[in-house]
Amino acid sequence: MRPEPAVDLALAREHGLSEEEYARACEALGRTPTFTELGVLSVMWSEHCSYKSSRVHLKRLPTEGPRVLQGPGENAGVVDIGDGFAVVFKMESHNHPSFIEPYQGAATGVGGILRDVFTMGARPVALLDSLRFGAPEHPKTAALLRGVVAGIAGYGNSIGVPTVGGEVQFDPAYNGNILVNVFALGVCRADRIFYGRASGVGNPIIYVGARTGRDGIHGATMASAEFSEEKEARRPTVQVGDPFKEKLLLEACLEIFAEDVLEGIQDMGAAGLTSSTVEMAGRAGNGVELDLDKVPRRARGLSPYELLLSESQERMILVARAGMEHRVLELCAKWDLDAVVVGRVTDTKRFVARATAGHDPFDGEPTADPSTVVCDLPVALLTDEAPKYTRPCLEDPRPDDRSVDTARFHFDAHRDLLELLGSVNVGSRAWVWRQYDHIVRDGTVLRPGDSDAAVVRLFCGDGDQRREKFIALSVDCNGRFCELDPREGAAMAVAECCRNVACAGAEPIGLTDCLNFGNPERPEVMAQLRDAIDGIADACRALKVPVVSGNVSLYNETLEAGGVRSVLPTPTVGVVGLLSRPEDARGSFFRGDGARVALLGMPGGGALGGSEWLVRRAGKVCGAPPAIDLEVEARLQSFLVASARLGLLLSAHDCSEGGLLVTLAECCIGRGVGARVALPWVTTPTPGALFGEDPSRVVVSMEPSRVDAVKALASEHRVPVLFLGETGGTFLRVDGVVELSVSELRRRYTRALAQLVGDG
Repeated sequence: MRPEPAVDLALAREHGLSEEEYARACEALGRTPTFTELGVLSVMWSEHCSYKSSRVHLKRLPTEGPRVLQGPGENAGVVDIGDGFAVVFKMESHNHPSFIEPYQGAATGVGGILRDVFTMGARPVALLDSLRFGAPEHPKTAALLRGVVAGIAGYGNSIGVPTVGGEVQFDPAYNGNILVNVFALGVCRADRIFYGRASGVGNPIIYVGARTGRDGIHGATMASAEFSEEKEARRPTVQVGDPFKEKLLLEACLEIFAEDVLEGIQDMGAAGLTSSTVEMAGRAGNGVELDLDKVPRRARGLSPYELLLSESQERMILVARAGMEHRVLELCAKWDLDAVVVGRVTDTKRFVARATAGHDPFDGEPTADPSTVVCDLPVALLTDEAPKYTRPCLEDPRPDDRSVDTARFHFDAHRDLLELLGSVNVGSRAWVWRQYDHIVRDGTVLRPGDSDAAVVRLFCGDGDQRREKFIALSVDCNGRFCELDPREGAAMAVAECCRNVACAGAEPIGLTDCLNFGNPERPEVMAQLRDAIDGIADACRALKVPVVSGNVSLYNETLEAGGVRSVLPTPTVGVVGLLSRPEDARGSFFRGDGARVALLGMPGGGALGGSEWLVRRAGKVCGAPPAIDLEVEARLQSFLVASARLGLLLSAHDCSEGGLLVTLAECCIGRGVGARVALPWVTTPTPGALFGEDPSRVVVSMEPSRVDAVKALASEHRVPVLFLGETGGTFLRVDGVVELSVSELRRRYTRALAQLVGDG
């Protein structure tokens, strides 16, 4: 064992601890921590693991509901879907690693979120991704896009879990710090949920999966600091994934679950062996003792520090019931997985690790020297007693950007519609989802691009019987709205995501979030985070959708020559909805000639702030953003779900990026069906009326025989319905505004990403 460096304040700062935090650690221990202990403290006290800047605010989120079986605090959230079954889901980020090494960063993000789901006892059945890249003209954007999409495809396709939907946006604010958020969902029996708890004093702790290497060491602390050129070059902190090993791990764990031999299980994610065992001990109110000599490894000369902090992928920690460890080891051997007892649960409430000086299994002969304690820390100091801050906030630092004279920009409805349809933020994402296997497992009902939300069939096995459940999934966020008004923008993100699910015919039943922000030590960023959390809480309460899991990703900013550049505040949300029957599923597109077209909701006030139209004209995010009335939104979504159950609508498509005119065009493009409509409230066409992105609006189509029933149901839910015209022909004709062939609209729309990825 190599001599450890002497620990002092300078070394603590290199590990990301402040002077106050280092002093606090020394005081709590009554001594200077060892080098290995300093490493453990640094990762467990990092923003990534401790949520030290966000914990005080996250408590304001509504997390309970009649269907919630497990809320935040575990590996993933669990929501009841009836008949004895539940869905398990969560969303997490892999932002910094994906910028450094896009393929492996994105791939291991998929692997990590899948383990969070199957750790709870669920079989993963669907993935979504939410991606943010820099400006299309930035020299790194094209390569980052290709690499990230390839990484998601390479891992998801190989392990056999379909990527059924997602979103991707581009903005210069992400030039130096992309966002890669991945959502996973699985299904399990509601009475067979497994938890990350080290329960039962004396129970054996079993390491299962890939061997430990040096990849990923200090990945958690890297994710808790802003970027610089030096950090960008730190490829050793990016893990390397193996989806085929993960597939073995998945199947082995599901078989172990079926034999009821476990007390707890946890993925070795951020901070590796340390965080998994510490968090399990903390939840159970126990301690753990590890024998690092027994940890399987794939590199020579690994020190205790490296063994504890490595973030090598495809590894799990299991706590078996005493006397049942042999069965766990047998099942792991069946699946060709390394598995070994590396410790035990104790009643000390301490995290203890032992190792033998000079021991290296690659040397062959074991050393005769006794092992010694290399780490001995209170579990509470690493979990509940970790630093927690109420950081200062600076209110609204950019009021000048809220006002802009839009009249000075030239407006042409034909030209602007074609330009928007061909833009990277509005046009087709087909190139992205074609890289993914989105139909494996035969559960995908509505494929990517067919609906505002993915719809998936769940095969719920129960002995000799098999039930089918149908769910809708969506991820969403408009960071530009959040930049202009974090609270309102975050509320609109929740509303739009739930609206997407309702448009697909499903009732929203649960939400997960991934809060992507800059440096919380900057008061203006902290104010954005605080307000966005309140916006999510506002919308979740109004729409009666609980937050059951989530992730916070901070320090998403870049140190550049001109100063610090933060990403747009991007509180991404993922929503799961439940369909009462498969016939309720609704797509986005006009399905044929002769259908009546209507707009649900008010036409909107024409606010252009944060819209794609205005950003393209002004060259920056600016303007007065739209506002949302959450009571109106709740009524609209209730109507959409009720209309699906009554079979009243043929299609439903949310108005979002690009505004109403783009929405009408997309409804035509999907199946090549034209429409003739009028906008009676638009006496003089304006950019706001046509391209404003006001929320709570949905374009729908219906059979003429259903018009009266739709009017009656809309009246019951107090939802305005404006009938616009009918479908048919090969042109989109908006009286007094535009007349364009659907083929021309489609040509522009389908080539939107060609400027980045070519025509392939």
